[in-house]
Amino acid sequence: MDEIYDIKVVDRMGNEHSMSEYRGKTLLIVNTATGCGFTPQYEGLEKLYRKYKDKGFEILDFPCNQFGRQAPGTAEEIHEFCQLKYDTSFPQFAKIDVNGANEHPLYSFLKSQKGGLLGKKIKWNFTKFLIDKNGNVIERFAPTVKPEDIDEKISAVL
Repeated sequence: MDEIYDIKVVDRMGNEHSMSEYRGKTLLIVNTATGCGFTPQYEGLEKLYRKYKDKGFEILDFPCNQFGRQAPGTAEEIHEFCQLKYDTSFPQFAKIDVNGANEHPLYSFLKSQKGGLLGKKIKWNFTKFLIDKNGNVIERFAPTVKPEDIDEKISAVL
């Protein structure tokens, strides 16, 4: 994989999309879970999305059930939870694996660009990757970094 735009992803409805659809946009890619201690970060993510979406910013939400099985349910159940509890409006994709034998190519690419403290492994839910409008992975943020704490970095990349 030479660049992020070569990768295909599947949305929550089962439709395949090319990441090239996001060319020219600043992205925040997040692996999420609905039953995690970090789940309230959805609120902060939505605030960032509403603040910057008209400036070419997208948040791409990839539910992941690999950490403590904290993302149970179907894609539709996860989506309904996020909309009802946090009023999310950013794109949500099908559940994926971010580590291991069935790791999604998107996460293989992201981790190859920004390894993190544990090497290439994703430590937990709500790990965030900031990608500039040219597809460069600018920074990786640990799950403990709150969305509001990266507002200035997003603003600078926009």
